[in-house]
Amino acid sequence: MPSKNPPTGLPSQAIRNKNLRKSPVLTAETQKVIAKLKGLIGGSFITYWTSSGGSICQDDVMAMAQLLDQKSTSSKTLGLFLKSDGGNPQAALRLMHLFRNYFERIVLFAPFECASAGTMVALGCDEIHMGATSFLTAVDTSLKHELSPVDHGNNLVSVSQDEVMRIIRMWKENSTAQNPYPEIYKYLHPLVLGSLDRSSSLSIRICRELLGYHMKDKKRAEKISRDLNSSYPSHSYPITAKEASRLGLNVKPLSDEVHNHLLQLNNLYSHMAQPLLTDFDQQNYHNNEICNIIERDGVQMYYQVDKDWHYRTEERRWTSLNDSSGWHKVSIAKGKSTDTRFYIR
Repeated sequence: MPSKNPPTGLPSQAIRNKNLRKSPVLTAETQKVIAKLKGLIGGSFITYWTSSGGSICQDDVMAMAQLLDQKSTSSKTLGLFLKSDGGNPQAALRLMHLFRNYFERIVLFAPFECASAGTMVALGCDEIHMGATSFLTAVDTSLKHELSPVDHGNNLVSVSQDEVMRIIRMWKENSTAQNPYPEIYKYLHPLVLGSLDRSSSLSIRICRELLGYHMKDKKRAEKISRDLNSSYPSHSYPITAKEASRLGLNVKPLSDEVHNHLLQLNNLYSHMAQPLLTDFDQQNYHNNEICNIIERDGVQMYYQVDKDWHYRTEERRWTSLNDSSGWHKVSIAKGKSTDTRFYIR
């Protein structure tokens, strides 16, 4: 049970406010690159970029809905730049459903990682443009459950369906007559295993539904869905353009000119998303970090982490304090930018 006593050893307000490091917001620079990309691609163009500290999540769908309006959806085709390590599969499905309400055709530009739930978004696109550094991944299920094991830092760890199935397979290969589950239950709660099985079925269904937006061959969609869920040796296995084509996806080569502009945009976003930590003492620090960025011509939206962290010695864990994290919207009109907060609950 977490302690109900207020944390001790916290920095004073004066120390907290002194020289807090803040993430740079480079909207003016990114908008110039987006204008060039929109001219190259033609039609509507949107970026959806997540850092290693962010992920595809349900709130992003609501933020994206605010970004879409008559101006941004005047074309029937959407060019989407996506970079993500993954996230919530159901958010990926909702995101594609949102796009399909505005656009008849979606062309994905994936010059970098487009992993896990990012791969699911890719499945819903009519074309996937990939280059030398592009990769998708497998989408087999891994999850953090409230009853998952904890690591040395007392944090919940992800449990993979593939890892569990490999344990069971190795157990059977050793020709033991014993039931493996009593031994597995010593390390994994039965409810964790049940959630894994449910999530695996959900993952296959989501893949199938996403492919159904543009793929009429149901058998082909089913095969791709199952291959992505069970045919690769690890969740992070890099599926390059060649392998994605072999799998049955509509992959196109990424042009050098578009790739160079996307690389420039990625560098700007990476600069914005560098975690900036302000250390107060050994038990307290402040984190300021931009995690997710969504942008089109004239509007940039980003989620910024802005909070203190305090280490509770008696619980052996970090706990957040003074949390001012949230979404920001930068609108540009007549050459001037306005940064406002908006809230999603």
